[in-house]
Formats: sequence, structure tokens, C-alpha cells
Amino acid sequence: MIPLIRQVLISHFHSWWCIKQKHKLNDDIKKGLFSQALFCSPKICTFAVIIYFSELTMMFSDYIPYYKKNLKIAIPIILSQVAGGLVAVVDTIMVGHLGTVELAAASFANSIFLIGFVFSIGLTMATTPLVGKAYAQKKGGYIVELFQNSFLFALIMGVAIMLLSFVVYFFMDSMGQQEDVVALAKPYFILLIISILPFMFFSVFKQFVEALGNTSIAMIIAIVANLLNVALNYVLIFGKFGFPSWGLYGAGVATLISRVAMILLFVLAARLNVSWWVYIQSFRWSLFRRKTVKLLASIGVPIGGQMFLEISAFGISTIMVGWIGNVTLAAHQVAQMMANISFMAILGIAAASTVRISYAYGHLDMREMHMSIKASRHLVLLLTSVTALLYIAFRNYIPMIFTTDNEVIKTASPLIVLVGLFQLSDGLQASGAAVLRGLTDVKVMVRYAFISYICINIPVAYFLAFVVGLQEKGIWMGFIFGLSCAALLFHFRYKKQIQILETSLKE
Repeated sequence: MIPLIRQVLISHFHSWWCIKQKHKLNDDIKKGLFSQALFCSPKICTFAVIIYFSELTMMFSDYIPYYKKNLKIAIPIILSQVAGGLVAVVDTIMVGHLGTVELAAASFANSIFLIGFVFSIGLTMATTPLVGKAYAQKKGGYIVELFQNSFLFALIMGVAIMLLSFVVYFFMDSMGQQEDVVALAKPYFILLIISILPFMFFSVFKQFVEALGNTSIAMIIAIVANLLNVALNYVLIFGKFGFPSWGLYGAGVATLISRVAMILLFVLAARLNVSWWVYIQSFRWSLFRRKTVKLLASIGVPIGGQMFLEISAFGISTIMVGWIGNVTLAAHQVAQMMANISFMAILGIAAASTVRISYAYGHLDMREMHMSIKASRHLVLLLTSVTALLYIAFRNYIPMIFTTDNEVIKTASPLIVLVGLFQLSDGLQASGAAVLRGLTDVKVMVRYAFISYICINIPVAYFLAFVVGLQEKGIWMGFIFGLSCAALLFHFRYKKQIQILETSLKE
């Protein structure tokens, strides 16, 4: 009924426009039509508002079950992700109180470390769609095989990433940073590298149980480990309770201990949960299969590659910011922390979307898939709109949480505005990538990420910063271009893939 009324209104307008163009209406007729339009337009507008409001209400009521399903999975993931992001913020606040050089060193080390670290997390994300699809199809034996080989894959890739990171360590002096910053950053960087492997094992556990629909345990473990991290930071950074004051190095020790604790807590949780322990008890040497590891690599490497390219843009941007000076680098760290917090929440919704889509894909339920995707995008749009408004509104106060240096506060405020402005693009690219992961259509993501982040983001950032002269603000503007491009490319790709899937099901 509603589309029919809309079509009638459009048809009447189209007819009037054709008459106007073809017959060159005289002034009297024009005046008559104009008077009629003035008389009718309030009624038509009111009628149209009622129609669209009714349609929106109906649409909202249709989506409520899907919002609930997505949020049931997403909320624990969001809480665990944001908890991790908040720990990074607390780290930054504590380190920031040591001084501007220490804050700049943390920014430098973290930006380089995150390139390999985020790639390692992306590798383990192959577990979720594969286990989710197998779980929907009730293939218990195959789930065990995937779980077991996910650990083998994580071990191989984790060791490789750690070795490459140690190679990067020897080139930190050649990246154009100030000597005092590099001297503090290098020992901290070593501790972060060592923490990669335990975190990868934790991530495999996390992706596995989330694919089975349980996201609460990862949330609880993340929160406990993060509280441990904060406590250890306080003790080791500032030298409390008889411990030495290790400064930034103490923050690295705290991070390493908390990440080892995460995997130990997950093993304990699995031992206490009969349904999970059954999978671990079913591990056999015979289940280590090259074919399964290759399958995990064929999905994990593109996912990791896409995330690697995105975080590389941030890492290279941090190096460029370091060319400007220590104050700017410290301000950049503040802005990056705020971007990370909101992105952690976005990733929670995106991860839930991947789980829901992998279930629907396993059952070949296209309606469930469409509704889950749209519900996820609605939630992301709501979240990013709220965070954008908050960041812009409190841009002058947020930096004060991290530092008392007035120059850093003054430099960070406009950067936080830019963080707010790219929230929408960041949310849409993350939700688009989540859909492609759920469909296991991941190989093209690397190409799209390369175009968006390497070919567009970094050159635009350099041009605006050093050619136009916008300095650090130009570097952050580059992210708006890169993230927007990625959002569009991912969107059109998954729309195409779903259309192909629907066509194949009809044949």
C-alpha cells in the first residue's frame, strides 16, 4: 500500500513536469497550478510524513529481533574490547605523567608494534567464520580439527612475526625520531614483541568460543587481565610497595604478564566448562593437517593483510608526525588512544556481525543474512554518531586527562575533532569488512586495503601535511580519505557477493 501511494504521488509530479516542458504552459495556468500546489503541499507533506513515519516504525519493529541477536553477541565483545582500549588509555595516562618524552616514546614503540600485532590478530580471525559455519552445520569432528590446527597456525605465524619484529628493532634508530625518544622506546618494544605469542593463543581461544556463540567468557577474562595490567602498571611504573620505578619499561613488563595471564585464565575456564573441554580432549596428532592449516591461512592471511595495511597507515603516519617534534608526537598519541577506544567498540559490533553472518551462510538463510547485516550497520551508525559528537564537544577537555603539558593539550584538541569526523567512515569500513569475513570472501580485501590505505591515505596525508603545510592536522585528514574509500569498496563488494549467492540459490 505504502509503495503504491508513493508511486502515485511521483506519477502526478512527473505528469505535471512533462506538461510544463512539452506544452510551455501560459502564465495563467502556471499561476493556477502554483496556487493549487501551495494549497495541496501542506496536506501532501503531512500525508508523506505519516506514510514514511509508519514505514519507519514498521521497519524498526522488523529489525528489533535482529538488534537483540546482534547485541547479545556484541555487548560482551564490546566490553572486552573497550576494556582493552581503556587499559591502553590508562597506560598512556600513567606514562604521560612521567613526561612528554616518555609519552612520545610510547607512541613511537606502540605504532611500530601494532603493525605486526594487528596482523597477528587478523590471522586468528580465520577461526570464527570457519567454526561458525561448521557449528551451524553440526560438524563436531571438523570443529575439533579447525580448533586444533588454529593453534598450530598461530604458533607458526606468531614465531615468524616475532622474528620480523626483532629485525625492525635494529632499524628504530634510522626512522628519523629524536634520540631520547628512541632510547626509551627500544626496551619497551622488546617486551611488547615477547607478548605476541601468548596473545595469539588467547585470540584463538577467543575466536573459537565466540564462533560457538559464547562471548561472555572472553569479556570476563579480558576485564580481569586488564585490571591486573593496571595494578601492575601502578606498581612497576612508579615503584610502589618496594618495587623499583621502571617507568615506561615497567609498563611493558605489566603488559607481558597480563597477556600470559589471559591464556592461563582461558585454559582454566575451558577446564571448568565441560562442553569446551570435550573439544580439547578430542585433540589428536592425526588431526594436524596441512590442508586445514592452508585453509586457515587462505582466510587468515588476507584478513591479517587488510588489518596490517590499515594499521600500517597509522604506523607510517606516526613516524611522519615524529618528524614534526616530540610535542606533536605526544598529542598524536592522545588522539590515537581516543580513536582506538571507539574502534574497539566498532570491532565488537563487527565481530558479532561476522558470527551471525557465518551462521546464516552455513544455513543458506538469505533473509537472516540481509537482516543481520542491516541491523549491524544501524548499530554502527548509531555508535559512531554518538562518539563523533562526544569527541567534538569535549575536544578541549579530553587531552587534559592524559597530560598537564599545555602545548600537548593545545595540539591534541584539533586532532580529536578529526578523530570524531572519521568515525562514520571507520565504522562503515569495519562493518563492511566483517560481512566479507562472514562470507569468507577475504582475498579481495587486501587489494582494496592497499588502494585505500597505501595508495590514497598515506600520499594524501603527506601532501596535506608537508606540501600544503597543515602539519599533523593534514596527516589525520588523510585518514578520512583512506577510510571512506575502504568503506565504499567493501560495501560494493559484499553487495555483489550476496547477489551472486542469491542467484546461485535460485538456479
